Formats: sequence, structure tokens, C-alpha cells
Amino acid sequence: MRNISLFIIVIFFFKTTNAQENQSQTGAWYMYFFNHQFEDSQFGIQGDIQYRNWNTIGDLEQLLLRTGITFTPKDTDVLLTLGYANITSGEIGESNDTSGEHRIYQEALFSQSLGKRIYLTHRFRYEQRFVENQDFRTRYRYNLFMNVPFNKSALEKGAVYAALYNELFINGQTDIGDDREVELFDRNRTYIGIGYVLKKGMRFQLGWMNQKTVTAGKGQLQFSFHHKF
Repeated sequence: MRNISLFIIVIFFFKTTNAQENQSQTGAWYMYFFNHQFEDSQFGIQGDIQYRNWNTIGDLEQLLLRTGITFTPKDTDVLLTLGYANITSGEIGESNDTSGEHRIYQEALFSQSLGKRIYLTHRFRYEQRFVENQDFRTRYRYNLFMNVPFNKSALEKGAVYAALYNELFINGQTDIGDDREVELFDRNRTYIGIGYVLKKGMRFQLGWMNQKTVTAGKGQLQFSFHHKF
């Protein structure tokens, strides 16, 4: 199992595509993630709020609001989610035009450790997308997260850690209506950052993410607060 996981890490964190780079302007994403487990229950809630910019701030790329109900089966470390997301997307540049999307998603997340300092999280997500002016769409996503603390053996209070992830997006169909088509490969995101555990249930991260599609690539700064309460 350990050898398989190491192989996955190598494939995902060093993956390259033939996309054309367009890194002339780095964007920035400001994100809040939350997770709450109801007392004496297998159920909880989780979600995130993301304000994404084409530039550092002010040129809206996306405003994403997402939340879901979670369920943890007994005697497992698996977290299942059924959720909904509302996304407003803006045009790059001076245009104030926006488009909307409603999204339903199902997700499975589980954790794994390699040795004493490498913490992995696998996330599988299936999305049903209702995008403005497009036919109904679906999408498959797989994200491999890896956290490696430097000064402690666990992600506990005062820990400084390296944070990495790679997420692959695959479209469920290519026809999106009105004789328009997309590729099966939707995009790939690769991230590297540094995090700090303020206290139990509160972490901050600062990092850089490269997003590649079939036609373009762009860098994004990411500022995130992870809150478990």
C-alpha cells in the first residue's frame, strides 16, 4: 500500500501537460474552509467560501459558495459529503459581465499517513453542473493532498508544515450544447505552500497554485484559513 501511495505522489506532483503557458499576470484566491461534526452524531457540515481574482484583487474570476452535509460511517475514517455550490464567474479585464452556475456534488474523503511525518488525504468528488447557457454537465475530480510538518511530528498547535496537492478534473461529457464541445480533460491544479497551526482546529496556509487547461496555464497565489469547530 505504501509503495502504491508513493507512486501516486510521484505521478501527481510531477505531472505536466501540453497546455500553453500564460503566466503574465498572477491571480489570487482568498479562501475559508470550515468543518463541523455534530456532537454524538455521525453527521456534520463542511464547506468553503472562495473569492478568486484574475489579478491580486479587484478583477473577479469567481465567487464560490459551497456547503454540504457530511456523514462518517461507523468504524471508518471516511468522510462522505452531499453538497451544493453556487458560483459566479467574471470576465477577465475591465468587463463587469458575469455568469452563474449551480452545482450539486458528492464526495468521499479519507486520510492516510506514510511514516511519522507525511500525512495524505485522498478526495474523490463527482459534480452535477448547471452552467448558464450550457447543457447539463458532469465532472469527476480527484485530489491528493500532502502535509509534512517541519518542527513537530503532527499537525498540532505551533506546527509549521509544507502543504502540497494535485487535483485532476475530467469532464463527464464533451457536448455542452449549441454545437459546442469541450475536451474530456478539463484541468489540472498543482499547489505548493506553507502552513501554520494556530491552535487545534485552526490552520493558515499561503501558497502558489498552477492551473492548466487544454489551452492555457496560469499561476495563482492562495491564502486560506482552515477551521474545524
